[in-house]
Amino acid sequence: MSTAPWMAAESHVRSEQATSCAPAVLAIALSLCGLFAIDSTCAALWAMWIDDPLKSIGGLIPLVSFLLILRVWRSLRWEMDGSAWGLAILVATIAVVHWRDQAVLEFVMSPSWSIILPPYSLIAVCYTAGAVLLFGGKRLLRAAWFPVTLMWFVNPVPHFFNRFIDLPLQHTSAIIARDFAHALGQPLTPDQLSLMFTPKFGMFIAPGCNGIRGAITMGFIALVAAYLYRLRWLRAVTIILGAVLFGYVFNFIRLCVLVIYYVIALRHSWLESHAAMADYILGAFLFFAATILLFSLLQRWSPEHSLRLPVLKQQPLPKTDSYPRAGLIRFLGFTALVTLGSVSYARAFIRSSSPVFASFDSKEAFPQQIGDYKLQREWTETMATGQVVFRWAEYTANGNESISVGVSPVLGAHDTLICHAARGDDWSWHGPLQLQTAAGMTNLSASLFNTGSTQYLEAATVCSAGKCGEISTGRSRFGFIYSHPAAHDLLMQSATRPIPVLLHAELPDAAIGTTKARAMLTRRLASFLSGANLAQFTEPYRQR
Repeated sequence: MSTAPWMAAESHVRSEQATSCAPAVLAIALSLCGLFAIDSTCAALWAMWIDDPLKSIGGLIPLVSFLLILRVWRSLRWEMDGSAWGLAILVATIAVVHWRDQAVLEFVMSPSWSIILPPYSLIAVCYTAGAVLLFGGKRLLRAAWFPVTLMWFVNPVPHFFNRFIDLPLQHTSAIIARDFAHALGQPLTPDQLSLMFTPKFGMFIAPGCNGIRGAITMGFIALVAAYLYRLRWLRAVTIILGAVLFGYVFNFIRLCVLVIYYVIALRHSWLESHAAMADYILGAFLFFAATILLFSLLQRWSPEHSLRLPVLKQQPLPKTDSYPRAGLIRFLGFTALVTLGSVSYARAFIRSSSPVFASFDSKEAFPQQIGDYKLQREWTETMATGQVVFRWAEYTANGNESISVGVSPVLGAHDTLICHAARGDDWSWHGPLQLQTAAGMTNLSASLFNTGSTQYLEAATVCSAGKCGEISTGRSRFGFIYSHPAAHDLLMQSATRPIPVLLHAELPDAAIGTTKARAMLTRRLASFLSGANLAQFTEPYRQR
């Protein structure tokens, strides 16, 4: 009988926690549903994680951040002392995403480095911070500063990283593996990145072989572990840098051991067909060994010298609970915001899946003749998945002067300079063009490229609501590329999307000076556009 009061008290505490947890569960569900209001950003991040192996680790960041926020929120007993400032942050975030969906805003730092504004990482941080502040309040936002900030790494490496760090490391890895093979007395072919032990048996040092993925993964593991084990900042920095170094060193060990395997396989031919599997097993074993070393160091440096995670101290509940009234207003306000922000995406999804939209054919977009230019051929540019990225048409005049026009049915507001930067193409000139078209003066963003055998001028613009225009700031190095969104589409949440148009003119002579080549190609482009209405090209793909 003496334990009855204690059991009753424990039952009361559990009942209190269960009751206070219910609004938090609803807030979590609404926050997840709210992602549909920034669907374009979520879709872009998902495509990046799936298509780019180097950035695939970013797909785990939202899950880790979510679990860490729940861990902190639980220690605050699911406190629902939210702030209206969170709703203001969410309104601004969703508005910016919708504005960017209808316009181009790009900061160009160099031919190899362009940044879409606002970055996807900033959108992820702002949405997470706004949701945490709206439902959990300032105390939760302060306590969960790390998992909120961690959302910045949904794009784990900057775009320029691939060219200036990833590719040089690929060559370094190939040199180390080749030198090790030579040290073993094994002759190899002179290829830079291919280590051929025989004409048909060898390995290619791909970007995934340079250790960068393992180093980034180890770095993020160390970063999260340093936070969970409450390491001092100096030790935290040391262990993160050490984890990255582990990733590189163990990758070089992997390459050298793999070279030994190939040398042995030359004498035992049955091993040749298992080289890929040996690489996977070896990589997994070395990553596991590096992880053990990392956590051994964590155990030594953790405050309790143990791998057991420190338990967060349960914080007392606030004396005043504003949830019944103010909390209901916050829930309703967020629901209305998500509903409004999702309208355009829902309409676009319904429209894109309709048979009418799917039946549009590229031949409807390109007239047979524009001024003196006659249509010669049409083709499509597709991705590896088979999705059509651009529909192209080539027009010629005077027998040899040709202009190609490309219209993208799927990209939306997009500047092609990003694609060139991804491929490593450096422009020799970039700036604004304002040319007369059949619909009036039109702004274009133009770039001149020299391939060593040819020179070509590309002029990009974005068409929306029957008008086209994309502006570049004149500069020698830094500048902006931007377009004006249609006010009607922003205010009315129209399903109409902006459609990029790309024009291409080429010279077969790479020795002509940049200024002269640009002038010649610009005159050819002006001649073609004088009889063209660019908005007419996009009409069949417009969601009306």
